[in-house]
Parts: sequence; C-alpha cells; structure tokens
Amino acid sequence: MQNQAMSRALSGEALHGAFREEVRRFLREEYPQDILEKARAGAVLSREDQIRSQQALQSRGWLAATWPAEYGGPGWDPVQRYVFEDELDRAGVPTLQPMALIYVGPVIYTFGTEEQKRRWLPDILSSKAMWAQGYSEPESGSDLASLGLRAERDGDHYILNGTKIWTSYAQWADWIFCLARTSREERKQAGISFICAEMSSPGITVHPIVSIDGFHHLNRVEFENVRVPVDQRIGEEGKGWHYATFLLQNERLSYAHVSRRKAELDHLRKLAATLPSDFGGVMADDPDFIRRHAESEIAVGLLEKMVLNALIAADQTTPAQVSVLKIQATEIQQKITELAIDLAGRAGAVWADRARDGWREAMPLVPAFAAPAMGSYMFGRAVTIYGGATEIQKNLVWRMIGR
Repeated sequence: MQNQAMSRALSGEALHGAFREEVRRFLREEYPQDILEKARAGAVLSREDQIRSQQALQSRGWLAATWPAEYGGPGWDPVQRYVFEDELDRAGVPTLQPMALIYVGPVIYTFGTEEQKRRWLPDILSSKAMWAQGYSEPESGSDLASLGLRAERDGDHYILNGTKIWTSYAQWADWIFCLARTSREERKQAGISFICAEMSSPGITVHPIVSIDGFHHLNRVEFENVRVPVDQRIGEEGKGWHYATFLLQNERLSYAHVSRRKAELDHLRKLAATLPSDFGGVMADDPDFIRRHAESEIAVGLLEKMVLNALIAADQTTPAQVSVLKIQATEIQQKITELAIDLAGRAGAVWADRARDGWREAMPLVPAFAAPAMGSYMFGRAVTIYGGATEIQKNLVWRMIGR
C-alpha cells in the first residue's frame, strides 16, 4: 500500500488537483480548438498557428512556464510546472517553440544585462519575436566545440562569417543566438562567445532543408560579413561555452514529454484492439505486441519518476542525470514509433505529404492512424542524434561515474 501511495504521489494525477482541472478547463474552453485539431491530425502548423497558440497561453500568463515571476513567468515550483506541461501533452497541444522560451530566454535573464532583458524578454513573452538556435555547423555536430563561425571584432561590432546548419525554424525567426569563435585558444571550448543577431541583418541567408518526413523546419544559415553590435553578446567574451552548457541542460530536460508518450501508448493499445492479426483474433492479443507495449509502458513510468525527481531536486541534478534522461526519453520515443509503424502494416508504407494542404483527403483508402506513421518513424531516427547524440551522452555518464 505504501508503494502504491508513493507511486500515485509521484504520478501526474495526484499533483496539484485544482490547478490541473483549471488547465484542462482552459484547454477545453479558451485554447484555439482548430490548432488542437491540426496538431492531433499530424498536420503542419504555420507560423501564425504557433503564434496564436503561444498568445492563448500567455493570456493566462502561462507561456513561459519555467521562468521566474520577476521576468514575466508564472513563478511555479518544479512540480506545478510539470503538471502544466503534463496537461498540455495529454491534450495534444503542439510543442511550443523552445528556442526562445526554454533555451535563450533563461540565458538572457540569468546572464544578460538589464538592457538586454528589457529589450528581448517582453518580445518573447508576447510572441512578437521568434528565435532560432545557431549551434551545429557542417563540420561541427556532436563535437560542437570545434565550431568555426568567426566573430572578428571591428570597433563596437563583430563581423560574423561562417555557416550554421540544422537550424530549426530559421525561416520564421526574427533573431538567432549563435555560438561564435571570437579567439583561437589552446582549449577549443575557450574563445567561444554567445552572440545574438537579427535575422534581417545584411549578409544572413537562409537555405531550406526539407527533412525525411517531408517537412521544412530545418535550414542552413550562412553569415557573410554580418555586422553585429557588441552589446548583442550575452555575458563575457570567450565564456560562451559556459552559457551553452547551461542552455543544453534545459534543452535535454525538455525532451521527456512523458504524457505525450503515455497518450501514444494508450492510443496504440486501443487501436490494436480493432486491428485483425495475421494469426487470427486482434493485434491486442498478439504476444509480441503485448510484450513490446508493456516494455514501453514500464519504461515511460520509470522515465516519469526520473523526470519528477530531477525537477524536485533541480539544484542537485547533475549533467550525468540529465544525459540519462535524454537517452531514455529519446530511445522510448523511437520504440513507440517502431510499434506504431508495425501496427500500421502495409498501410504504414504509404507516404503522406503532410506539408501539403488537403493531404488527408487525398488518401481516402489509408486509415487515419496509418497516414502519419511513416513520417513520424523516419524523423524519429534523428531524436537520438540532435541535442547531443546518445553515444556522446553515454560518454558523459561514464565520465561522471568513473570519477
């Protein structure tokens, strides 16, 4: 009984009951339902959809869930924040653009000047400005510290030259925060600075990259003699690696999406009860499905407890723990997409161009659940690479354990 009580106390249901119901009511009555329908159907959301989604949340002061009250956030404790994100995932609210809210926003209010806070934070909260992240480069992916974007000092400006790649939603962005090399040092992590540039600056060119799922959200961004005022550098010159490490901790914690994984598994379980098996009966009775579904449910339950423990002990959470969370969350996501594509069977092999208007109506013979399965499966191969490849995360864990 004690274990059951503890399990329930750590589960989403038992936490902040009144607040949980308030969020559910808001999502039913105030959040744009057309955006929910698009997201649940796997359709592509426009920039305008994302802005409307964010502004609806900000109408309650809920957009920047991780921010302290003094900078415009709700000032929630970690568990209340978890409950909020839990309800968004359960309802199928599209993933908020993290580059401003989760990545650069906390860097600005933690390390930025007062002028930078006044300049950038209000526009993030109002969704007036969208941001992109300039980290990876054509020759610097997992070894990010080998980056080559140059930022050469010219009076009160930096001149940026180089290329960033895999830049999510750069085509929508008003600003980009970059890691740039301001000096050459013996230790490659030194000499890197954290610099913010307006995307409208002369010399910045965005080239689209259509990913394997048919969507355009990735880009290559080229910088050719781009002049950026020095006062758009966050923190000290040459200390950008420190700020980047701080940011990556937040980024890796954001990958869990426990409730989204729970909802996906629940959907697959119900779906399996309606699909005929090749061996008679339905797929829900298939031993292989039962085993794989149960393994994923157990893994998601353990992940939820790991996330809650990390949030509750936020100041004591180590980089190794965050790496373990990132490994577990992304591997679980891949296993669920694999289970979905297997359930879809032959129908899952049909390619759905979800980036095209009317894509669903153009596929009347393909079951609704199967249409997006292949795209989700294919792009899901990338989740163990971006944000820090699994192999790199395992090395980080090993180093911490070996000390």
